[in-house]
Amino acid sequence: MKMKLNLINPNTTWSMTRLIEESAQAVASPDTAIRAVSPDGGVPSIECHLDEAIAALGVVEEVRRGEAEGCDAHIIACFGDPGLDAAREVATGPVIGIAEAAMHAATLLATGFSVITTLERTVVIAEHLTRKYGIHNHCRRIRAVEIPVLGLEDPASQAYERILAEAKVALAADRCGAIVLGCAGMSDLAKRLGIELGVPVIDGVTVAIGFAEALVRCGLGTSKNGDYALPPAKTPCGWAQGLAQQVPVKP
Repeated sequence: MKMKLNLINPNTTWSMTRLIEESAQAVASPDTAIRAVSPDGGVPSIECHLDEAIAALGVVEEVRRGEAEGCDAHIIACFGDPGLDAAREVATGPVIGIAEAAMHAATLLATGFSVITTLERTVVIAEHLTRKYGIHNHCRRIRAVEIPVLGLEDPASQAYERILAEAKVALAADRCGAIVLGCAGMSDLAKRLGIELGVPVIDGVTVAIGFAEALVRCGLGTSKNGDYALPPAKTPCGWAQGLAQQVPVKP
């Protein structure tokens, strides 16, 4: 079945968008086309609540564009899942956040998992998500390696070695059977880490591709009954005026 997936990197760093696209292409079905994009404006990396708030508007815009271009499903490739609920309001196809996808996948593979993420200040964001998604009892711990998101691309950061070391500590101390990578920029490390650690190492980008393909093949889309119904018609003011033409609204 041919399909088109809208892969959205919510930050504006195109080198990371390309990395994410490569990871997605490696697991996508041969007949799946991928629209890999970053928003026109926003922040170069997402590392705090304000970054997420800014990025969420760009995510919604790219979902709108993807729907107009015939995308069957949308993937938000940032571990904070910024703008996920708003994106589901404006989408007809499935919208999958990589944190939600990765953590749910982990519950299918192990009774407990630990997350390895970038900065300590983002740990609380991931903790909030485990509760939102109802899987906090499965998450043993969220650990940070104190590498900025864009530092993952810098060989001098020794990102792989530091993530590997922290994952080994997690497996020994947290009673976990799987490791979830807490940043889309780590997606290229998952396979190598899994081989070296000998446990499932879950990258949300690749897992979300599989979930999206499965949902589309099953003919499923986002419910428009209840709080994911299309946004009610209204006219924004001030800096938000342009958004009036950027989201579908009820007549």
